[in-house]
Amino acid sequence: MDTVIRAAGPEDAPVLSELALRSKGYWGYDRDFLELCRAELTLDPAETVPGRAAVAEAGGRTVGFYALGRQRAEVALAHLFVEPDRIGCGIGRLLWEHAVAAARAAGSVRVSIDADPFAEPFYRAMGARPAGTVPSGSVPGRMLPLLVYDIPAAGTPR
Repeated sequence: MDTVIRAAGPEDAPVLSELALRSKGYWGYDRDFLELCRAELTLDPAETVPGRAAVAEAGGRTVGFYALGRQRAEVALAHLFVEPDRIGCGIGRLLWEHAVAAARAAGSVRVSIDADPFAEPFYRAMGARPAGTVPSGSVPGRMLPLLVYDIPAAGTPR
């Protein structure tokens, strides 16, 4: 089944917010933990604008998405989530590559990622490197891995 990536729009925010919670739940977090994360994983429609957010679809179904923060020299990967039944199928890589290309096109030279600890191996496999820790925006006292990815110039292998 082919996966198509399209620009996200404000109308996608509710569906993507629920997808983010399902994807976070893939890692075995309990209901109480996920409720603590709900506000941070709920997308504001302003986050789902072309050039900063995209949706992966397969067979007419939304299977993943990403959203970037405000474009600067260093841009934050605010969200990258894949439907649990599609994790490990290459959709995360497609979304990552699309996000990096969008960041490069907007003039960014680096992507920063406040990663879930379970997602850190994925980002490291994509070429990101550890850069410390940051406090969780959802769970007081919890620290998350901070990773950075230096965007290669167009046409340069990663």
